[in-house]
Amino acid sequence: MPDAKKGDLIRIHKVVLAPEQRPDGLPSSTASLPYECWIKGFLIEDTAGIGDTVRIKTFIGREISGELSEVAPTYDHDFGEPQRELLLIGDEAGLRLENFHKTNGE
Repeated sequence: MPDAKKGDLIRIHKVVLAPEQRPDGLPSSTASLPYECWIKGFLIEDTAGIGDTVRIKTFIGREISGELSEVAPTYDHDFGEPQRELLLIGDEAGLRLENFHKTNGE
């Protein structure tokens, strides 16, 4: 049974530059790795499985091919633990603006 069918939102993986194609001057830890991208779009083929080379149509209408890596991709990143200083800065900035307007007659 296929993992995805035509029109499904999927994510593809594509190697843009192999290590030997990357420009000179990069740190060795970076230069030794391929330059890769993951792109979301809608499957153009009738069906496909994870690992198949497929074509997608992106949200802006580009057609791109790559290896099917995920079906119905979700956002799975976060911004880490809340930082106390950043949580309080909004109130502090508001008070400073209020005081500025009071002292400047605005």
